Amino acid sequence: MSKLKEEKRFENIPSLSQETIDGEIATLNLGPTHPATHGIFQNILKVDGEKILSSEQTVGYIHRAFEKLSERRPYHQITPITDRLNYCSSPINNMGWHMTVEKLIGAEIPKRVQYMRVIIMELARIADHLICNSVIGVDTGALTGFTYVFQEREKIYELYEEICGARLTTNIGRIGGFERDFTPEFHRKFQEFMKKFPKVLEEFDGLLSRNRIFMDRTKGAGPISGERALEYGFVGPNLRAAGVDYDVRVMNPYSSYEDFDFIIPVGVNGDTYDRFMVRQEEMRQSMNIIKQAYENLPEGDYHADIPDFYLPPKEEVYNNMEALIYHFKIVMGETPVPVGEVYHSVEGGNGELGYYLISDGGRTPYRLQFRRPCFIYYQAYPEMITGQTISDAVLTLSSLNVIAGELDA
Repeated sequence: MSKLKEEKRFENIPSLSQETIDGEIATLNLGPTHPATHGIFQNILKVDGEKILSSEQTVGYIHRAFEKLSERRPYHQITPITDRLNYCSSPINNMGWHMTVEKLIGAEIPKRVQYMRVIIMELARIADHLICNSVIGVDTGALTGFTYVFQEREKIYELYEEICGARLTTNIGRIGGFERDFTPEFHRKFQEFMKKFPKVLEEFDGLLSRNRIFMDRTKGAGPISGERALEYGFVGPNLRAAGVDYDVRVMNPYSSYEDFDFIIPVGVNGDTYDRFMVRQEEMRQSMNIIKQAYENLPEGDYHADIPDFYLPPKEEVYNNMEALIYHFKIVMGETPVPVGEVYHSVEGGNGELGYYLISDGGRTPYRLQFRRPCFIYYQAYPEMITGQTISDAVLTLSSLNVIAGELDA
């Protein structure tokens, strides 16, 4: 390789000047594949010893063009794409998309479907928060809690399997409802989980929430004020930890959330400890919502009466000409879709997950934009870690629960 080509090859890589090497200020690469960042993130840090003076983040390492992929697919085929946004709580992504399409077509969804969705979405919220909070524990040196609560996360995944056969990327449900009703095995596993999980959650809470080492490491790490969080566009647990009680389930209820009594926990300082504690309480509130929905689960169908959009059962497709025709039209994208423009949001594991959909009446969306909360959080990350230490930067990233799949849609 010529000298000129060699120089061009490395011209964009941050380097240390002789002055920097001789002094205390250094430029460090945190990522993109650093084992402490829990994802493909690059942060170019300028540090004075352990103190961070400035940070510049990079996105785009796993860019998959979700929105453009969606604009080339029939509506029912977009569900698996939403799985890959926040893959720690895929069912919420799936059902948020289904509700968006249902709003566009004006579908009337049975009460039973709405309650079933609430149960699954709150289970997904618990699974999401378990991952976030147990990873914060790992980053402070406490591995035990992580391995302990992941057993409970596995039980939630088993419940997913009973409904749709999948675990991580669930493709759960359909436009209009579910593919099948809850099975007897689902009810058995669900009741067992509801009985045992509260004790596990309290044991996990006792391990960390009043642990002096954990408190010293997380209090004051990566703080943000409520006012500044709103300016950035924060939502979800990270906004509530800063003292702002905004929750989509209460402000813009969907799927009958107005039927349930629950508390919105808020923090004060907006730091890593507050974000941890807010998520802990949200898991308790999710259990409360699930219990109410399950005990009052209405009778009725597990899907809406919208044959133009809801895929018929396979046995009917094989034996009934009308079902075969509907199946063909839906799969081939031949069902006429109303012209319109809608926005629908749900309270995802990380906050408000929104879908802005424009339909021109074609077989695919004319335009689809995902409002993904992690993309917004990551914009504030440099400001939150400036003046902090390198170890605080790792904790802050974990407590924001930045999921790489939401950065590059």
